[in-house]
Amino acid sequence: MENKPCIEFKNITLGYKKTGETISILKNINLSFFEGDLIGIVGLNGVGKSTLIKSLSGLLPVLKGEILIDEKPISNYNLNELAKKIAIVLTEKIGGFNLTAFDVVSAGQMPYTNSFNKLSSHNLEIIDAAISTCGIAEHQNKLLYELSDGLFQKTIIAKALAQQTPIMLLDEPSAFLDFASKHELFLLLKKLTEEQKKCVLVSSHDLDLILKYCTKLLVISTTKVELISSSEAKTNATFKEIGGRFI
Repeated sequence: MENKPCIEFKNITLGYKKTGETISILKNINLSFFEGDLIGIVGLNGVGKSTLIKSLSGLLPVLKGEILIDEKPISNYNLNELAKKIAIVLTEKIGGFNLTAFDVVSAGQMPYTNSFNKLSSHNLEIIDAAISTCGIAEHQNKLLYELSDGLFQKTIIAKALAQQTPIMLLDEPSAFLDFASKHELFLLLKKLTEEQKKCVLVSSHDLDLILKYCTKLLVISTTKVELISSSEAKTNATFKEIGGRFI
């Protein structure tokens, strides 16, 4: 049976609008991503990694072309439908009056609750499993401002897990983690792609981790976007430039 892509870029141009002016960053991209893919997004600062992730999640409109999720244009999904397809982990911190880590992780189950957002025992089982997987059980009742940067990041990742989506997008998730936690994170992402067949796209400046754990690399420069296998990275001119020839 044909392996259909879960994400397709159809001649898309991505960017944003600023004071009425359209700023195009990534142009004329045609790519497909499949279940079981663990894709590392790499590029120098400012080339459009975050723009790509935000556009794919629906946070930024596509300037040209179409993004398809399971062969359906992303613009045709309502918010609740999209929340069941894509979970996103961004670097920006969130806040809130008296929000605990548990509250944040619980929000991942909101697309699956009733109109009153009441959590059932089944919802709670999924939330608890995500908390356990990310190793934050003993911190789940702490307020957000009480969490270290690393614990906060793990909390947001636990929320994404609780969302139970086939696609996960992570923008610099290892930025505030210690050495061991960085590897634990990428091992978790690898496990999710292998065992649950999730399609995971993760941007990171930790090129050694990208090479060690990812199956494919999305290499972004100011002139082109390339999807290559990890084994091709060390001979790819753009990747060598990104690594400053230290990789």
